[in-house]
Amino acid sequence: MSKIWKIAGINFDHMHMGDLLREVQEHPNAEIVAICDEDPQRMRDAARDFSIPPERQFTDYRRCIETARPDLVILCPATAEHGLWTRRVSEFNVHILMEKPFAASLMEADSMIAAQRATGKMLAINWPLRWYPAIISAKRLIDEGVIGDVVEFHHYGGNRGPLYHLAGKVEATPTEEEKRRSWFYSKAQGGGSLLDYAGYGTTLGTWFQNGRKPLEVTCVMDEPAGLEVDEHSVIICRYAQGLSKIETRWGTFTDPWVHQPQPKCGFVICGTKGTISAYDGEPTLRLQTMDDKKGSDRPADQVLAPYQNPVQYILHCLENGEEIAGPLSPEISRIGQQIVDSAVLSAREKRTVTLLE
Repeated sequence: MSKIWKIAGINFDHMHMGDLLREVQEHPNAEIVAICDEDPQRMRDAARDFSIPPERQFTDYRRCIETARPDLVILCPATAEHGLWTRRVSEFNVHILMEKPFAASLMEADSMIAAQRATGKMLAINWPLRWYPAIISAKRLIDEGVIGDVVEFHHYGGNRGPLYHLAGKVEATPTEEEKRRSWFYSKAQGGGSLLDYAGYGTTLGTWFQNGRKPLEVTCVMDEPAGLEVDEHSVIICRYAQGLSKIETRWGTFTDPWVHQPQPKCGFVICGTKGTISAYDGEPTLRLQTMDDKKGSDRPADQVLAPYQNPVQYILHCLENGEEIAGPLSPEISRIGQQIVDSAVLSAREKRTVTLLE
């Protein structure tokens, strides 16, 4: 019989916890053995939706792990606490899936890598865009050499704002008071559109280039009146072969999973022999090649398990003794974090900076 993997969800700061727990519930070889948050109210919807009994609900993470003894812990804390929660949970020698972004700083990312390396257990960082069929198809075409060597990529990422949707993309209408109380709008807690979204572009852009790093980074962030974090940023990366751009935006006209805004959210990737555009949630991607310079729309690949979501993929790797690869790996995500840290420094000092190591 297949092993049933025991999984706990700890810290509900980020609304993606509900989405990840649903993926656990739907997996035939996985079981939600516990949920935990210091505020019981934040677990209420998950407890109801996934029929989690009171004895599996905890407010103390130590008691949660010691009682439920999970194989894998899903963490969704505020960005500034990713390092703290990884170090806390690593003491129990369990595998960890951290919801994006990697961390609030490169120093914290390195502390997370070191903590899990000492245990010999897996650390994976989930980037939800990695599971979109159009993104998967774009990476396959790149790897097959269809557009030659990647020389340039553009990413535009964002939504109406982090409080306009709940778990499962349920729409909400935040009040000004909710914005003031939310960690998303707290500088000390790692808020802001740059830390929320730039990692998508920097990490997946690194994946598309098989780990290539930029030489220099330039960033400009807006400074909204009455807020201590940005809602819009533009990052320019100078590579040896040219320039690439990552733009983040809270305040798009529409959410891309409902109606694509303009500019569209997603990637445009330019190579020496062609181009690809792959936009969030769309069933097709557009391809130009030397043989088809006009370009044409292509259906995105049909994606099958275990590549439909992070829970499938991580359990597949654990069951087969495979290393985490691609954007979820600390190696690729760390390069993405290097670019993000460099962008933060550039925006603060209003100058171009060499990539931070």
